[in-house]
Amino acid sequence: MAKVESFTLDHTAVKAPYVRLITVEEGRKGDKISNYDLRLVQPNENAIPTAGLHTIEHMLAGYLRDRLDGVIDCSPFGCRTGFHLITWGEHDIVEVAKALKGALQDIENSTWDDVQGTDIKSCGNYRDHSLFSAKEWCHKILNEGISSDPFVRKIVE
Repeated sequence: MAKVESFTLDHTAVKAPYVRLITVEEGRKGDKISNYDLRLVQPNENAIPTAGLHTIEHMLAGYLRDRLDGVIDCSPFGCRTGFHLITWGEHDIVEVAKALKGALQDIENSTWDDVQGTDIKSCGNYRDHSLFSAKEWCHKILNEGISSDPFVRKIVE
């Protein structure tokens, strides 16, 4: 079985919230795809409840695309501590961290009308959303600050 980089990360050594570049893959034609770890809460100490995480996911899908070129996908980790962000090309870590910070601020200041994809036709589990939870978690994460380094707290402004 192939080794997955994320499973070799010492989850006891990281200091969330942070942004980390996991890998840059290059395709046969030279196209690059980057995978970032957007870790919102400390692994094995906290987990965002599914309804709040689901709403954050729907909102990050739009807000990160507003801030970063080439966003392919932003998907939650099964452990509910953060997200994979997949992009075309390479972005500076601080640029990604600032985009995440801005997106979380937008979520914190949003209304239900700002949440895309919350009906039976546009979501596979439309009943499992909580804007209240999403806003509460974003507030907590923003108060802790987003670091551009997973091991040393380097808070982005």
